[in-house]
Amino acid sequence: MVTKTPNRDEQLLPAKYSEGDLFICDVADAVLKDIMPQMEHPFYSLSKKPETAIRRYEHNGNWLEIVPSVKGLATIYDKDILIYCISQLIDKMKRNEQVGPRIRINSHELLKFTNRGKAGKDYIALGEAIHRLAGTRITTNIRTAGEEQTDSFGLIDAASIRRKHGLDGRLLWVEIKLSDWVFNAVRTNDVLTLHPDYFRLSKPLERRIYELARKHCGRQSSWPISLELLLKKSGSQSPIKLFREMVKHIARHDHLPDYHLVYDEERDMVLFTNRDGKWVERPLPSDGETLPPLPDEVYEEGRAAAPGYDIHGLESEWREWWASSGKPTLNDPAAAFVGFCRSRHKRAPIKRRAADDD
Repeated sequence: MVTKTPNRDEQLLPAKYSEGDLFICDVADAVLKDIMPQMEHPFYSLSKKPETAIRRYEHNGNWLEIVPSVKGLATIYDKDILIYCISQLIDKMKRNEQVGPRIRINSHELLKFTNRGKAGKDYIALGEAIHRLAGTRITTNIRTAGEEQTDSFGLIDAASIRRKHGLDGRLLWVEIKLSDWVFNAVRTNDVLTLHPDYFRLSKPLERRIYELARKHCGRQSSWPISLELLLKKSGSQSPIKLFREMVKHIARHDHLPDYHLVYDEERDMVLFTNRDGKWVERPLPSDGETLPPLPDEVYEEGRAAAPGYDIHGLESEWREWWASSGKPTLNDPAAAFVGFCRSRHKRAPIKRRAADDD
């Protein structure tokens, strides 16, 4: 029996614009960027129906409470707007231009950047997305840039929309003020690069699983995770039986950008592997960074040295500390990172509860 090779492109949305048209004007050289804390924790709804219930998520000492507005929780599709803003800011930072939390967006360019249509309904959906982003409030103790924030904040603090021909007209431009929390993460380069085909993933769960793979597998050759923990990290509200079938579908068609996904039915585990060494030759997240990627086992050593801490948050702090210290030569970066974790735990140990899982 001949096994049919999966056609990845059949599972992706059509690319509406050529690459030259997609990255245009002042985002011509921008690479898709996303904030690492957002990739790690389920800030956004994966449902296409409005979610108005308060959600709370806890993992490894971090907790997150999300309060939607009456128009619903911001969705993973609404997040496209933030990715566009973040990409523009990073591009300007590369060119040593001054940046601030207030950004003016050309609606037409945003729709092209995110591989959306340009019909009237697409402009209306864009306006609704901005309202949901502005209305979603978050309370968290998740760390960004070496700081821990436990007060309530929004993803965007304010938005001004200019329309043509009244409320039924198309959006000409939007001015958005990012929250201090989001802007602080961008300013300190707490970001990762995304594949352009991210916008071609048609299902919310596919986008969310890709984000988690990008954050956790990253440059590693592989990343295993139990299906139960993947469900928890994804923020999906689906029962585990349905979630398992959706993961199997992704594994069967193998259409995630950058990573292969394999489901082990016997162990109920998911294994992500780097597709063709995709990220090996790409720049590190922080421009000008010369520290090498850390080996897989170092993260486990770091977790053991600083139990209860978000290991990726500690890595971000360590790299920032290294850069601010004049980028000294490290003969053994892995040992230096574990030492950093050990020192942090000694200064401020976190007592873990028995219910916490890794």
